[in-house]
Amino acid sequence: MKKITSMITLATLILLVACSGKTEKTASSAAAVSVQTAIVGQDQNAAVVSVSGKIEAANSANISTRMMGYVTQLAVKMGQKVQQGQLLVSINNTDIQAKKAQTDAGILQAKAAYNNAKKDYDRFKNLFEQQSATQKELDDMTARLSIAQAALEGAQQMRNEVMAQLAYANVRAPFSGVITGTFVKEGDMANPGMPLVSLEGGTQWQAVAMVPESQISGIKSGMKASILVKSIGKTLAGTVTEVSASAQNTGGQYLVKVSLEHPDPKVLSGMFVRVDLATGNQTPKQNNTNGISILSQALVHSGQLSGVYVVSPEHKALLRWLRLGKTTGNQTEVLSGLTSGETYVVSASGKLYNGVLVQP
Repeated sequence: MKKITSMITLATLILLVACSGKTEKTASSAAAVSVQTAIVGQDQNAAVVSVSGKIEAANSANISTRMMGYVTQLAVKMGQKVQQGQLLVSINNTDIQAKKAQTDAGILQAKAAYNNAKKDYDRFKNLFEQQSATQKELDDMTARLSIAQAALEGAQQMRNEVMAQLAYANVRAPFSGVITGTFVKEGDMANPGMPLVSLEGGTQWQAVAMVPESQISGIKSGMKASILVKSIGKTLAGTVTEVSASAQNTGGQYLVKVSLEHPDPKVLSGMFVRVDLATGNQTPKQNNTNGISILSQALVHSGQLSGVYVVSPEHKALLRWLRLGKTTGNQTEVLSGLTSGETYVVSASGKLYNGVLVQP
């Protein structure tokens, strides 16, 4: 009986030890937090020029006229879409219509004189061939025909001039787009060179920024750019299309235009943007910058401090405080606190804290 009791006690102890090990293993597995990691790498484009700018249409115009007169019709309103050749503004053209009538009458008169001179020339030419007219008479008819022809051409050119003036009385859209502003109303006096309406083409957008002289040397036409549209919180890709070679009229800064490769429908003209241009030139940096960057979403903030969780060889998350530089797109420059090749946590399925086990 005593032997049986000892065997039961031994079996109970083995069972307790087995359960204890299983519980410990389960608790250890449950404590590991599943994380997404990334490896710190050298940034080959650490020299990034970040400048402020704004969005504008690649094709835009302030439309005016070269004639003076009262506005008789404003055919468009702000925000309206127009097609190329569509009437925008009509200006009183009574005097031009009168000149047109005069030129039309002059053309009829010149045509009649030319036809009469042509008949006389043909008649005297036949008489001269029959030796019934002198050479001088034929020369006189030839000169008369030339004068009549010149008079007809002059009358036709005068009509072309009047028609050109008439085109400025009916101002039409030079290209398809959207009316972004109207500066006159019906009854106003239009003056030569005074803007009447502003028109922007709505198919292609560009960012216009001013780059200081200390950074313009690294900006070249054709290089890629990242454009952050602040109002909608989106970053768009772009390509540098124009780089000004002079800052004489821009206050010491150089004008740079960046074409948006795939514009967002929410992007509107006049929105403020930040343009990031990766020059690829490694410039000297202060405080021993190691030229690396990490994903901005991995950063942890506590008051004025910023850090990131790194993964130790024991698969533990260790909070490392960092000294950061500027942010470009979704990357943040790290001035100190990390070295190339270290693994850091980008996101986690559970709560992270210093020393917690993680499962990459």
